[in-house]
Amino acid sequence: MKVYLDNGATTQVDEKVKTAMEKYFSESYGNPSSLHGFGVEAKIVLEKARRVIADSINAFPEEIFFTSGGTEANNWALKGLAFANRGKGNHIVTTKVEHKSVLESCKWLKRNGFRVSYVGVDSEGFVKLSELEREITDETILVSIIHGNNEIGTINNLEKVGEVCRKRQVYFHSDACQSFTKTELDVKKMNLDLVSLNSHKIHGPKGVGVLYASGEVKLDEWQHGGGQEKGMRSGTENISGIVGFVEAVKLALNEEHILKMEKLRNKLIEKVLEIPNVKLNGPVGDKRLCNNVNFSFRFIEGEAIVGMLDLLGVCASTGSACAEKTLEPSYVLKAIGLDDENANGSLRLSLSRFTNDMEVDYLLRVLPKVVSRLREISPFGEEECLQ
Repeated sequence: MKVYLDNGATTQVDEKVKTAMEKYFSESYGNPSSLHGFGVEAKIVLEKARRVIADSINAFPEEIFFTSGGTEANNWALKGLAFANRGKGNHIVTTKVEHKSVLESCKWLKRNGFRVSYVGVDSEGFVKLSELEREITDETILVSIIHGNNEIGTINNLEKVGEVCRKRQVYFHSDACQSFTKTELDVKKMNLDLVSLNSHKIHGPKGVGVLYASGEVKLDEWQHGGGQEKGMRSGTENISGIVGFVEAVKLALNEEHILKMEKLRNKLIEKVLEIPNVKLNGPVGDKRLCNNVNFSFRFIEGEAIVGMLDLLGVCASTGSACAEKTLEPSYVLKAIGLDDENANGSLRLSLSRFTNDMEVDYLLRVLPKVVSRLREISPFGEEECLQ
């Protein structure tokens, strides 16, 4: 049996998404910058797509810029805003639990003359608002706070963060790639100036994303060339990918999908915690992404669990796909207070709307056996592991 429980890394493309895209590979394959009929048709499709994405987050179509994915959107948001606003200040505030594309962008900005402060999070991964307020200075130009954490599922209260940013008159960016369509995202209500989104976490194609940039934001252009995307991000638009992204958004905005994933998530939490010496990382209830669970198993390595599950047909992960190749403990788990042993023993299981009870039941049958087997060969010994 094959069970895919790594939807935090990527998702299967919905068949309806594939069908919607097909026409734009071989029939309506025009360049939206061309003046002939094929080009005009592509341009119309592009602008309709922009409106759908805008409506889904309560934005205006002219504030939606298509990118190659969430990583590009995060890079553009941070670097484009920082350089466009150097006259106002050189300070950026973010957290210790951001996606690598935010953290690495911040490192690059530091090498290029900017100052970066990292706000801590509590034991469930929520940003410490009092610390955030203290870190903002007269030199601060941007605050970047992740919405739904990609490792432990914590959903930050962007409305409260947005109130702090608006009061202190600094721009507010959020990486919402994991949370988009899974929980409320309203750029006006949350006082958001910049938001990063992507397609392949919601059953759309890889290689397409969005940067929302409020009309009030001063942002440097990202790529230079033919002047596409209002001159801000040159390059021929990926029409087939954008069509797939929009179709995925339409399909994902369905409360039944959320409720189904929540039910399976809660079942996983209840049953996995019956295994001795297991800890749930992150919050419970509606403050957690509907499709995410993250556990720490004492006395064994997360990589060993993932490897044995793979042999049994279950795809899982120890954390973010962007950080899995390193042997270092998860920086997210370290930030919420876990020691190296618990951080190294982590397992992330992430669901999708296509995940079913049979697949979850199979995981729940094989996981205790995997854990027991690994603890038998643990240097601690099985007896100590079960105490």
